[in-house]
Amino acid sequence: MPADLSSLCDDLLAESASLETLLEPLDEMAWHTATPAAGWDVLDQVTHLAYFDGRAALAATDPEAFRAEAEVGAMVDAVAARARAISGADALAWLRRERDGFVTAVRPMDPSVRVPWYGLDMTVASSVTSRIMETWAHGVDIRDALDAPLAVTARLDHVAFLGARAFANSYRVRGRTAPDTPVRIELDGPGGTWVFGPGDATERVTGPLLDFCLVVTQRRHRDDTSLRAQGAVANEWLSIAQAFAGEAGAGRQPQQR
Repeated sequence: MPADLSSLCDDLLAESASLETLLEPLDEMAWHTATPAAGWDVLDQVTHLAYFDGRAALAATDPEAFRAEAEVGAMVDAVAARARAISGADALAWLRRERDGFVTAVRPMDPSVRVPWYGLDMTVASSVTSRIMETWAHGVDIRDALDAPLAVTARLDHVAFLGARAFANSYRVRGRTAPDTPVRIELDGPGGTWVFGPGDATERVTGPLLDFCLVVTQRRHRDDTSLRAQGAVANEWLSIAQAFAGEAGAGRQPQQR
């Protein structure tokens, strides 16, 4: 079915508002609380989101300009390093400015139009969905750092969808060919059972929706979740699953938050 781009934009703004509510009362010391991402504090997580919101807006509005400097890898840490001199309040204002600019740019667009990104091109709808996923995933790091509860809403459906759709890409970024064997995913979430993949598939992943989202965003090791995998392909995939673009992520070690 065609994606409802306006609804996706609303969900992105809602996920942003949830994170902003957590950030607004922080003093400057709290902004520099270390997060589970090695070498990154809360400020780094927020400036990362702000920068790539701006890049996503550029990809949608001026694809050729985006392609002219579409490199990732070391750039991620370089962006964080350059932004460490700003205050927490300025980082939050930057995030709001870039997020609002991105939503304003893409809301009137055709959701099926393809735009460039790091690795593979994607539709505008997928671009918005990716920003929801990134906001939630970096929000997990921030919440872990601040000992705040994780945000569990129906918006996790978007994160799970990207994680499931990125099955082949999880192999590709590691220089491997994805198996042709289909995997059925059945997850328990706030909106009921979330499913993906053919119903007759013998390879299966089951468990809580939240746990699946934590694993595919590499915010938890699968051993620290209640996910269950049936079959060799399903087990292998969960060990390398990656919902985000760019290079292969290192993931988390067991009991590492």
